[in-house]
Amino acid sequence: MTGKSRTTPDAGGSPADLESFLQAVKRRVGGQFRAGNPIVIARAPGRLDVMGGIADYSGSLVLEMPLAVATRVALQQSESADISIVSPSPDDSRSSELSISLTELLALASSSSLETARAHFARRPRDRWTAYIAGAFIVLAREHGARFSQGATLYVESGVPEGRGIGSSAALEVAAMSAVAAAYSIPLEPRALALLCQKVENEVAGAPCGVMDPMTSACGEKNRLLALRCRPCELVGMIALPTEVEIVGLDSSVKHSVAGDAYGRVRCAAFMGYRMLAQQRGLKVHIENGRAIVDDPEWRGYLAACDPDAYRARFESHLPESMPGEEFLARYGASTDTVTSVDREQSYPVRAATRHPIEENRRVERFRELLLEPLGRTDLFALGDLMFESHESYSRCGLGCEETDWIVERVHQSRASGEGLLGAKITGGGSGGTVAILGFRDRCVSAAQRIAADYFKSSGRFPQLFIGSSPGAATCPPQSILF
Repeated sequence: MTGKSRTTPDAGGSPADLESFLQAVKRRVGGQFRAGNPIVIARAPGRLDVMGGIADYSGSLVLEMPLAVATRVALQQSESADISIVSPSPDDSRSSELSISLTELLALASSSSLETARAHFARRPRDRWTAYIAGAFIVLAREHGARFSQGATLYVESGVPEGRGIGSSAALEVAAMSAVAAAYSIPLEPRALALLCQKVENEVAGAPCGVMDPMTSACGEKNRLLALRCRPCELVGMIALPTEVEIVGLDSSVKHSVAGDAYGRVRCAAFMGYRMLAQQRGLKVHIENGRAIVDDPEWRGYLAACDPDAYRARFESHLPESMPGEEFLARYGASTDTVTSVDREQSYPVRAATRHPIEENRRVERFRELLLEPLGRTDLFALGDLMFESHESYSRCGLGCEETDWIVERVHQSRASGEGLLGAKITGGGSGGTVAILGFRDRCVSAAQRIAADYFKSSGRFPQLFIGSSPGAATCPPQSILF
């Protein structure tokens, strides 16, 4: 590797971009699509988590930017009673293909709960990725009353690298859901589409993600930060970055997964902490279907609603640093989380996981306030400080990573030496993935490229630099084209 890492160009739903994808469809799976019949093409971008990250499931404000890289889905209805899904491998050497009976999918949709669908896809680990696509049919039929009388062929091509913490699963879900809704004439508002995609991920694919990823992929605007208060899904607005700064993502090449053990353990610990605080506050709690139900008119179940100063003064000292699952279940019965379960054999970092969303929400609110005001040089450095603080908090939760810590430390050094960078933090679910880097617009990319080159020399890992932004699916809606 020389002095530059791979970079992603600024892309979007341009006619040339659309035509390029259409030619790929014809070249790779043209024989599986019927000539002279319409196909629907949908597009959804990945996202860069600028601030907020894992605090989304605790009701924090988050700030997210849609990236230039995106996933595209082409769908054509067929006379077959099957849903056929085709996707090329990353190196384009082969294609993955799977056919699922539409009757079988509709039966899964009509079962007593979506646990049946989740178990169905869990039995086939190699094909588990199709849950993010087939789940659109299941959830639309179950939650939206959609009726499907015809099958379909779908071709999926993604430029959003998997496991890099930039919302690859959300981009896939949003693109697939958008294509299905458009092809079958199912009206969906962008927010409703995002919430249905979250249900696909949580209840069909079985990954405990929050709502920020599908909301950004569906509703994001190019070169703007989407401000979302996750209580559960309040779109606060879009924020333009100051003209003097830029944000890029630097991939550590360490694979991350929201279905992974570390992320699930920290999420579960946060809900355990909330359950303990509910008891300390004297709130009424009852257990229903294995979940704790709390009567909480003040916080409404969200840790991020707690004032950080009050938390440190009144509550934090009463929480254990960690607690075994078996002890928690014996004392408290259950947590309030609907997508994770406390494992008796696991130990959980309760105090750090509880503190993180409470303090992160204040950091994000301050970050947003700064962006909405005229910024001086001191304010720009304050934005970077907030990112560094967020990164440190991730590490206290156990979601750090040696490689991402190395990148963040190099940004620290670059800032101190006046190379044009301001701040950095690990993104999304942590434990690898991508680092968000903030810097002065005239020097940010070149400084990040130098760090990428040094990172390659130090680790032997080949990083990818994510540069640029593009519109979300709502701004760049599906198009129907005669094939």
